[in-house]
Amino acid sequence: MSILLFAESENNKLKRNAAEIASYGAALAGKLNIDCVAVSFNADNAQELGQFGVSKVFNVTNVPQQFNAHVYASVLTHYSNSLGATHIIVGSSADAKFLAPLVAANTNAAYVPNVVALPHEQQPLTVRRTAFTNKAFANTTLTAEVNIIGVGNNAFGTVEQAVDCVVENATVEHAASHLEQLSISKETGKATIADADVVVSGGRGLKGPEHWHLVEDLAEVLDAATACSKPVSDMGWRSHDEHVGQTGKPVSTNLYIAIGISGAIQHLAGVNASKVKVVINNDPEAPFFKAADYGIVGDAFEVVPVLTEKLKAFKAQS
Repeated sequence: MSILLFAESENNKLKRNAAEIASYGAALAGKLNIDCVAVSFNADNAQELGQFGVSKVFNVTNVPQQFNAHVYASVLTHYSNSLGATHIIVGSSADAKFLAPLVAANTNAAYVPNVVALPHEQQPLTVRRTAFTNKAFANTTLTAEVNIIGVGNNAFGTVEQAVDCVVENATVEHAASHLEQLSISKETGKATIADADVVVSGGRGLKGPEHWHLVEDLAEVLDAATACSKPVSDMGWRSHDEHVGQTGKPVSTNLYIAIGISGAIQHLAGVNASKVKVVINNDPEAPFFKAADYGIVGDAFEVVPVLTEKLKAFKAQS
């Protein structure tokens, strides 16, 4: 028996969330006293998973460089069957959420997404996950022989526990793909909402796209991604790619800074999973203050430049 991890990669490098998935899997394997094994795809740095408790990695090299759900699912199914995996651990990225149901169907497994902690019961397996757009938690019991756990972004964190890790570059017979990928358009040179530890977001309180440099300057200092509320993208101030909230991209970062955003319920539902939320707004009655961990009541045009300069000075000293 073993725990099997799906270690995501891009451009031949493990993604940032691979460390969190490895940490979760290794912790669960320790509780169950079984092996923790990962499957990666075309990852040149698969050895790094050993820093987080993974003892063996099957790095599959005869698959497409770009993610293909059907191909990757067939590979994970192969290793699940051959290793006798009782638990399969995946992340909460769009790729993982596409992949997991396919693997579940192939292996007759149960799948539960958005898990935030290790199982608090083993017989039967019971996990805690977010529900109702992160407004509540649900305890979910899994009774299948194979269970797939989708770990929420930034829910468990990374825990270093270095072990000797054996990486085996492998070729696996897999399902044929019936899809042809013509091109991928992806912005480079800046942090993305999906991968960033910090997101700086702006709303209508900035009064126009000509003031967006306030968001971008602060984001640059913090190595953060930029985002916006729905009205901002609807008015064409920013691309819809930056729209976060229930009807846009969900955010589960370590730090979310909202500038000039009142906090409509749809927006809050999409960012509630962020660990620390900071709000800057000149309206003390803005709903966002009730959901925020820290709030600054003030004019964004005065507060944000000062905050940016203070952070620059702090970084220069460190």
